[in-house]
Amino acid sequence: MSEIVQSKVTVNLKRENHQQVKETNTLQLDIGGHSVAGRKPSNQDAFAVYQPKQRDERLHKGIVACLADGVSCSEQGQQASQLCVTQFIEEYYATPNTWGVKQSAGKVLNALNQWLFHQGSQSELQHNGMVTTFCAVIIKSNTAYIMHVGDTRVYLYRDQALVQLTQDHRRHQYGQQYFLTRSLGMDSYIEVDFQQLRLEQGDRLLLATDGIHEWLEEAEIQHHLSSAVISPSVLPVEQQSAQLVEAALDAGSQDNVSSLLLEVKSLPSLTVDEYIEELTKRVIPPVMEEGNRIDQYRILRVLHSGPRSHIYLAVSEFDTKRYVLKMPSLNFAEDYQYLQGFVREGWIGEQVSHQRIMKIYPFSRHSSFLYHVCEWVEGKSLRQWMEDNPLPDLEKVRVMTEEIIKSVRVLQRYRLIHRDIKPENLIVNQLDQIVIIDFGSVYSEHFDELSTPITETVPVGDIKYLSPECLLGGNVSMRSDMYSISIIIYEMLTGYFPYPLPNTFKPSQSSSQWPEYTPLENYRDDLPMWLDVVIRKGCFPQASQRYEALSEVVCDLYHPSSQVLKQASKRPLKSKNPVRFWKIMSLSLFVIVLVQLFILAG
Repeated sequence: MSEIVQSKVTVNLKRENHQQVKETNTLQLDIGGHSVAGRKPSNQDAFAVYQPKQRDERLHKGIVACLADGVSCSEQGQQASQLCVTQFIEEYYATPNTWGVKQSAGKVLNALNQWLFHQGSQSELQHNGMVTTFCAVIIKSNTAYIMHVGDTRVYLYRDQALVQLTQDHRRHQYGQQYFLTRSLGMDSYIEVDFQQLRLEQGDRLLLATDGIHEWLEEAEIQHHLSSAVISPSVLPVEQQSAQLVEAALDAGSQDNVSSLLLEVKSLPSLTVDEYIEELTKRVIPPVMEEGNRIDQYRILRVLHSGPRSHIYLAVSEFDTKRYVLKMPSLNFAEDYQYLQGFVREGWIGEQVSHQRIMKIYPFSRHSSFLYHVCEWVEGKSLRQWMEDNPLPDLEKVRVMTEEIIKSVRVLQRYRLIHRDIKPENLIVNQLDQIVIIDFGSVYSEHFDELSTPITETVPVGDIKYLSPECLLGGNVSMRSDMYSISIIIYEMLTGYFPYPLPNTFKPSQSSSQWPEYTPLENYRDDLPMWLDVVIRKGCFPQASQRYEALSEVVCDLYHPSSQVLKQASKRPLKSKNPVRFWKIMSLSLFVIVLVQLFILAG
């Protein structure tokens, strides 16, 4: 574990070297703290900060900052505060990665409280227990997890406004006198306040003991934080913390004085859990018409309006560019599973950056509506291309298939399986490249690790292109998308499907019940027989019998392997040459009839 920096009277807080962190899409904080004994003989305040250097620790546990104020009436208050901030961090990072922040922090704080209470109960003097207030901020991804007990406070400074996030656990009695109602070590059982806060770049979180907030009004604290930003040169956070401490002492503070300030310099992309939690709370927009406005967008044309979603072409007033807005249907306002899937689609579209994949732009933090802002891809759907090119020659189909596979392989590099490859979801752009435009059914291994995993009760995708394993709820893989692509190749060549499935088809047990494959020659007799072998292998009902890689499909389409040619040569005469087959059958039947007539005549 990296060095944990803590404070007694003076602070020498270490931070990450930002010169070494060149990524902007990472969690970066500036942290500064200051603590003094003030007018008291000893400092019973303590704080500690831990910024993991290992990516795994940052990802699963985050960055921790905590502040404690030992109860001054106890001789062991200083020991209690020092022990709490150091042990909390040590024990928190020792909890399993599979535990959430609340579970991990709660377990550690309960164990610390029981230990402090037990130690204090051994003292002959009742007031001399190991008692301390405590607050901690754990920043993981875009979320701050805040926990506290006692009257040590956490404030949020955002958009030049200061908000107190915690509520003091204390009660006033005579005049200005008060007593704590909750603190670590006070009782064998402890109730810790816990809350979550979605962070924004530029946020500052202030942890302060009562040596500050008892002597400085919120307006004064806000003024100090504001002036530190609007001054000719922005003050470092250590200096801002020191100024707050000095201001409290100048105001007459009689207590230990401690301030710990965390400034958010940059944030990573939202995790899927954060993304889903954030967006499913938003309002679904009403059905829109040409000329309507939503946020900065004006609707130009309705592209699609169905029972599940509405899609519009819109122009932005900010940059005058055209975008596609995709909005969920109001029919699913109470369907959390559907909303999860809709939000998941947006997250996928943000992660993949490639010219062959339609971009979905990050959602606006200032909008209250749930919808996707998508790249407008100029071109026509593959469905339209097929209507414009009925029964195309093999060369055209080869070129188009290679384009489809190039785009699907982009998703493969991101370890994504589309599961709904069909002509309507493929756009032929102005460069004759295929661009994938829909991610509503995309599967990622990451989705299985969500704290609220998405359970699909019905198959996703169009049944005509859906592989048996997708339809039956089995394990999906790259070969699932290969199945869909092979169905499209067949459809481009013939206008029909190799497996004529009705929309209600539901095999009850396994892919062995899949309908029989219809040979290409049933629709076209001008295509080579080996082509049927390639397509049939690509969309074989059992995934294990398909090609191992999409590149093999392309290879065999252009230059069929010896194995493919051998399989084609072994096909029954009826499949290889149906005209010759029926001539032979007719001749055979004629011979049989002659023989029977000869026998009867004899």
